[in-house]
Amino acid sequence: MRCPFCAHPESKVLDSRPVENSIRRRRECLECGNRFTTYETTDQPMIVVKKDGTRQDFERTKLMSGLQRACRKRPVSSEMMIKVTDEIERELHSLNKSEIPTNEIGKLVMNKLKNLDEVAYVRFASVYLEFNDVKDFVEHIKEEF
Repeated sequence: MRCPFCAHPESKVLDSRPVENSIRRRRECLECGNRFTTYETTDQPMIVVKKDGTRQDFERTKLMSGLQRACRKRPVSSEMMIKVTDEIERELHSLNKSEIPTNEIGKLVMNKLKNLDEVAYVRFASVYLEFNDVKDFVEHIKEEF
């Protein structure tokens, strides 16, 4: 594992702990002495089937960036967003499907956001559900809350 500070190729593991569906390792660079954290996960490829039928690899970073956009300027910590991302990813893996439609992912995100922060939920829903007008949007909010 290369050090993110000096790019030295060797480090020693100080601590290993299981975290959700991965292993967290605390490392120390043998060259500069800086410490950093890495996460190891198993490689279980998932393909996301988009609305237009195209397929692409599941990317955790895209899921996380969507949550970050929805939670911008809200009282939701990075740790909470990471936890939600972990939960969603774990639920997707538990489906044991190699291909997952975006609508399933979107529903999971909306369910998590609804419990996490209502404003973030509304922000995400407004983009994800593609409302035709404000009236549809207001009706959806009334149904959900």
